[in-house]
Amino acid sequence: MKFSNSLIAAFALLSIQTFAQAPTDSSKVPQSEKFVTKHSIKIDNKVINYTAVAGTLILKNEKDEPMASFGYTAYTKDGETDLTKRPVTFSYNGGPGSSSLWLHMGVMGPRRVAVNDPSPNGPAPYKLEDNNFSILDVSDIVMIDPVGTGISRAVGKFQNKSFWGVDADIRSVSLFIRNYVNDNERWNSPKYLLGESYGTFRSAGVADFLQSVYGISVNGVVLVSNVLDIRTLSFNPGDDLPFVVNLPTYAATAWYHDKVANKPASVDAFLKEVRAFSFGDYASALLKGDQITDAEKQSVLNKLVAYTGLSKDYWQKANLRVNSPQFMQELLRNSGQTAGRLDSRYTGITMDQLSEYAMNDPQSSAISPAFTAAFMHYYTTELNVSKDKNYQISAGNFNDFTWDWKHARSQGLFGEAASPTTAPDLLNAMTENPRLKILVLNGIYDLATPFAASEYTFDHLGIDPKLKSNITHKYYEAGHMMYINNAQAAKFKKDVSEFITGTLK
Repeated sequence: MKFSNSLIAAFALLSIQTFAQAPTDSSKVPQSEKFVTKHSIKIDNKVINYTAVAGTLILKNEKDEPMASFGYTAYTKDGETDLTKRPVTFSYNGGPGSSSLWLHMGVMGPRRVAVNDPSPNGPAPYKLEDNNFSILDVSDIVMIDPVGTGISRAVGKFQNKSFWGVDADIRSVSLFIRNYVNDNERWNSPKYLLGESYGTFRSAGVADFLQSVYGISVNGVVLVSNVLDIRTLSFNPGDDLPFVVNLPTYAATAWYHDKVANKPASVDAFLKEVRAFSFGDYASALLKGDQITDAEKQSVLNKLVAYTGLSKDYWQKANLRVNSPQFMQELLRNSGQTAGRLDSRYTGITMDQLSEYAMNDPQSSAISPAFTAAFMHYYTTELNVSKDKNYQISAGNFNDFTWDWKHARSQGLFGEAASPTTAPDLLNAMTENPRLKILVLNGIYDLATPFAASEYTFDHLGIDPKLKSNITHKYYEAGHMMYINNAQAAKFKKDVSEFITGTLK
C-alpha cells in the first residue's frame, strides 16, 4: 500500500501529538546538555583531529511540548569548512530496545574495545584502543540511543513506553535526526543511515519518514545484519518460509564446526549449492505438507543430513522443520556444547543437555561484559560525561518495557494480524528517491538475522528493475557483529567507506 506524502505527514503530526501522557510537572523538563572534548586519531596513517559531543537533545512535538531528552554521541572532523562536502552518518543498534554501544565500541567510534574472537574474554581489565576501522575519515558520525536506552528518557507529560513501538520509534528517531540536522547546520550535508539488526528494520522506516514528512532525502542506507520482514525470523505455526531461509545458515554453521561429511574446501561454493536446494527441493517439499511422497521425503532428508550435520532421525522427528534454537542446541549436543545465535562460530557449555532449545547465547556471554565495561569507562573518562548519568545498555532493564509491533504499512486484508515489515517503507523511499543507494551487510554465521532471509526480502521487494543496481550485498565470514573480528572489521571499513565515497560521485 502506498500513501500520499500529505497523508503520511498528517498521520505523523497527529501521532506525535497524541503520544501517551502522564501527569508530570512540565516545569521539571530538563534542558539539553553537551559534554565536549577534543581528540585526534590516526586512521590509515592519516591524523584526524575531531570533536566529540556527548549529550542530549530535547525533542518537542508540534505544540512545542517537550517529549524526550534524546541522548547521542557525535564525532565531527575538525577543520571542515564546507559541510556540503562532508557526509554525516546516523548510526544505531537494534533490539528493539538496545543502546548504540555495540556499534559504537565495535566499529563506528574512534575508540574500540579489543575482544578475543571467537573466544571468551573473561573479567576486566579490557583493552580500549584507537579504532583504525572507524569511518570518521570519510564521514562525521552520530551515535543515537533511542528513548529508554543510553541516557534518553521521556520528559514532561510523556512516558518512555510512548516511544516503544515500530511507528513511535521511527517517528522519534526521525525527529531527532531532523533536529540534529537543523541545530548543527547539516541540511545541505550528504546524509547516511547505518543501523544494525532491528536498526535495519528501523532504517527502512526512517529513510521513508524523513523524506515524506521532513523533506530530508538521505544519500544512502547501510543495513548491517539485515532484517526488514519479521516473518522470516518468527517460525510461526504453519509458516514454512523461516525454515527455508534459515537452512543456509545452518549449513554454514555445520561447515564451520566440521559437521559436514566430505567438507567442501570453499564455504561460498557450498552455500551456493545449499541456497539452490533451500529455495528449490526443500521449499517445494515443505509446501506440499502431508501430501509429500515417501520418496520425496527421503530424498530431502538425505540432503538435510548432508548439509546440516543433524541426524536423519532428528530431522524425521522434526518433520523436516528445525527452528533456530533447536538447531543451536542439537548441532553440538554430543560434545556438551551449544552453538551461538548471534554468531554460530561461538560455542558454550550446555547447561541442560536434555533441553530441546538453546537457553543462552554463547556469543553474547563472551563479549557483553567487555563491551559494557569498556564503554562505561570510556563514556565517563575520555568523553567526560557526568557520572550521575544513568546509561542504560537496554530498555529491557525497565520493568514496563514492551514493544508495540503494529505498523501501518505491514497491514493487509486482516489489518494488525499481519507480521510487521518495513520492506514497503524502503520500497517507497527508493521509488520516491531513485538516487538512494542501499548497502546490505550480512554475516554467514548469523542465526539471528540469516543472510538468506535478507536475500529473500530484497528478491521480493517489487522494486522497479531500473533501481535494482542501487542495492549492493556484501558477505562476511563472521556473525551478527561481524566487526568484532579484525579481518572482517577491515572489510567492513572498506565496504562502508567505498559505499559513502561512491555515492558522492
